[in-house]
Amino acid sequence: MTYCVGLLVDRGLVFMSDTRTNAGVDNISVVSKMKTWEVPGERFLCLLSAGNLATTQATVSLLDERMVAPAERQPGILTQPSMFQTAKLIGETVKEVISGTAQGGQTADAVFSASFILGGQIKGGRPRLFMIYPEGNFIEAGADNPFFQIGEHKYGRPIIIRTYDPAMSLEECAKLLLVSFDSTIRSNLSVGLPIDMQFYETDSHVAGYRRRFDQRDPYYQMISEGWSEALKSAFDALPAFRR
Repeated sequence: MTYCVGLLVDRGLVFMSDTRTNAGVDNISVVSKMKTWEVPGERFLCLLSAGNLATTQATVSLLDERMVAPAERQPGILTQPSMFQTAKLIGETVKEVISGTAQGGQTADAVFSASFILGGQIKGGRPRLFMIYPEGNFIEAGADNPFFQIGEHKYGRPIIIRTYDPAMSLEECAKLLLVSFDSTIRSNLSVGLPIDMQFYETDSHVAGYRRRFDQRDPYYQMISEGWSEALKSAFDALPAFRR
């Protein structure tokens, strides 16, 4: 399991993903689930993945491979005219990978299942955010659903819903998502540090600030301890229950 979030605000996009992968309690490793592509001044793309690791890595590898000798291959991810067409290409690619692996085709609960969050901007368009399902179809974020989560999301969702504001700065978004991840990590062993974070600023058309947080990171420790103290203080301030 994993946990990934893509968040759309007025200032741009914020992406965050954990790095834990496991095949049982005695086989845990660290693998990045965040992939970025860019043509500076023209486009920036970020792809987060959750699900079967072989499926997600095969999908990303196939997207990378098709950028080589494009005249001899299908159109590459950096040649798509819009974010919509980019999402469509990724959906078709994951569907192709799964159908080539899973006998009898893909179902939503198949062992080869994989989901993706795609975000970015292509010059001439606005920043856009999509969630791509293992069946190859996808939906887009908007005012009513300004963020997407994939993987183990139930513990980290409430804090985002209660706090999100489209006018937030990217730095405030990072703080919000770190609290969401800290809540998830404390509640589910299948999600763990390090955490990868990527900023994208609207109309920059280039990768923004990127950072990895591990257990020794002072900022992550401050967020984690501060959130715990705030919850404890709020609990202590509640009136005692009386019969």
